[in-house]
Amino acid sequence: MSSSESSSHMASLFSESFSSHEQKNKKERGFEMTFKRSLPATPEEELPAPFPEVESNKAAYIAATITSLLISLGGFLFGWDTGTISGIVVMPDFLERFADWKTSTQSYAFSVVKTGLIVSIFTLAAAPGGLTLGKLGDKFGRKKGLFVTLVFYMVGVVVQISSNSSWIQFFFGRILTGMAVGSTLVICPIFISEVSPKAIRGTLVCLFQLSVTLGIFIGYCVCYASYHNYDDSRQWRIPIGLDFAWALIAIAGLVFAPESPRYLIQNGNLEMAQKSISRINKAPENSIIVLTEMNNLIEAIDAEKQAGKASWRDLVTGHPKIAYRLIMGIVLDSLQVLSGNTYFFYYGTSTFKSVGLTDGFMTSIILGLVNFVSTFGSLYVIDHLGRRKSLILGSAGMLVCLIVYSSLGVKSLYPEEYGVDPNSTVGDLMILFCCLYIFSFATTWGPGIYVILGESYPIRVRSQAIAIATAANWIWGFLIAFFTPMITNVIHFAYGFVFAGLEAFAIVYVYTCVPETKGIPLEDVDEMYANFKPGLAFKSNDGKI
Repeated sequence: MSSSESSSHMASLFSESFSSHEQKNKKERGFEMTFKRSLPATPEEELPAPFPEVESNKAAYIAATITSLLISLGGFLFGWDTGTISGIVVMPDFLERFADWKTSTQSYAFSVVKTGLIVSIFTLAAAPGGLTLGKLGDKFGRKKGLFVTLVFYMVGVVVQISSNSSWIQFFFGRILTGMAVGSTLVICPIFISEVSPKAIRGTLVCLFQLSVTLGIFIGYCVCYASYHNYDDSRQWRIPIGLDFAWALIAIAGLVFAPESPRYLIQNGNLEMAQKSISRINKAPENSIIVLTEMNNLIEAIDAEKQAGKASWRDLVTGHPKIAYRLIMGIVLDSLQVLSGNTYFFYYGTSTFKSVGLTDGFMTSIILGLVNFVSTFGSLYVIDHLGRRKSLILGSAGMLVCLIVYSSLGVKSLYPEEYGVDPNSTVGDLMILFCCLYIFSFATTWGPGIYVILGESYPIRVRSQAIAIATAANWIWGFLIAFFTPMITNVIHFAYGFVFAGLEAFAIVYVYTCVPETKGIPLEDVDEMYANFKPGLAFKSNDGKI
């Protein structure tokens, strides 16, 4: 059978099946609908291989990359807040408006507790935001869910920027924006993974983390500029006001992004799903590429439908190994923030001061630049080395850096306690290992977790499972952001040894418990987990890590 005859034959078969599906959809709406195969069984030699031309379709790759960049703007908002809030809370005008007058120092200042609350409430609010607002992507579609989340975010920005003297109002605005960002960190990685060709799916999901690091870096730069150029409320209102602008740009970008074909098929809209696949692959709607991918998705979703609509209970009792996958996601997302990256960004300023760099804003820019540039490496590492190997190597690199960094710190920067005079050479070495640590994190664990979580769950529980795993990340992030100033005041650089121990655990856990998902279609992940033996991940995939 010729290529044109095969395409025509498949289009005819799909058309007939599509018609029957549309009739059935009128009778059985929404989640209760069960799909049949769009392509009846035919001799194997007459069917094209799955995704026969996608691997070499450069136009499809370009289109998918542009789409992923637009969706990744949701991650930019998270990075922007991370890059601006630490500077905002020390700006003179902000302190005069919201802090208390300290007679002992004759200046305005926040207490350690109040500073911790203002900074960390964002991450604490993100946890329930991901669990509640994150469900909008399942209920209304990835595009509409993300749109509502961005509008919610802009409301929070308005509440903050309109604050004049009440820190409680500013605090409430950060709760709203935190909840919204918690939702974007659930919806965006899922959205990207569902509109990406499997050959470059890992790379495209890494764009989300790249967007986060870009937001951090630009946020640092804007705070530096506003701090040095203004002495009124523009110091802090410009960085916060730009939050609103970025959200508007993200909303505009959604206009050009196709809806997830998996979501559309899941909800019975086969015609729009076919159009979406056509846009993603840059191929005609009746082409073999589109029809084959459509058929594969329908088969996979039909199997999920027959398993029934997922409830929260299914996260514990579902098969194959849903509970195991949920626990794995929670552990990995927790280990990401427990790697110590938050600690480095907080305590790195002290290290830089030890060698004479006293401008905290410049310190942040240096760390942010290293973080952003290093994330480009993840675009190669995650897909070429695989998910498991990249996490293991990343943890090994961070472990070495943490041990060296902390050992130098406890022996050199506190001579009254350790009897060693600090010197610039030691400080330079600590800065070097600080940057090497950030490189190790940004190329592996930073983006790698989003890739693994997006690939590890069937669609019926994906949003719920990722929301729970992300909530664990946010809660740990809150605890670290809130308690780190208090802990480091007592044990100083020895705090780094705690994170070094956690990195050692991460290496063992990934090696034994996390299977490789590189190159596995989302539709085949369930089958892979059905045959997976927990604790023996190192024996899977032909014994390769």
